[in-house]
Amino acid sequence: MQRGQPIGRRLRVRPAAAAMVVRCVTALVGGYAATAALVSLVARLLPLSRVEATVWGMIASFLVYSVIALWSFHEPRLRRVTGFVWGVAILAGGATWLIGVRA
Repeated sequence: MQRGQPIGRRLRVRPAAAAMVVRCVTALVGGYAATAALVSLVARLLPLSRVEATVWGMIASFLVYSVIALWSFHEPRLRRVTGFVWGVAILAGGATWLIGVRA
C-alpha cells in the first residue's frame, strides 16, 4: 500500500504534511492578524494626525506582512514560528484594545 492511500475509511496524513498546513495557516492568517494588530498599535502611537498615522500604518503593513510571511517559511522550528506570530498578534491586539480609540 502506498503512502497517503485510504486505510479503510480514514486517510493517513503524514506529519510533515500536517506541519506544512499549520505553517501555511500561521503565515497567512496569523501573519495577517499580527500585521493588523502591530500596524494599528503603531498608528495609534504615532504623534501624527489620524489620517497621516493611518496612511503610514497602511504603507508599513505591506512590509510587515511580507517579512512575517517570509520568515514563517524560513524558520525551521514550527513552534517558534507559531509562538512568535500568534503571540505578537495577541499581545499587539491586546495593547491596541487597552489603549482604546485615539482622540
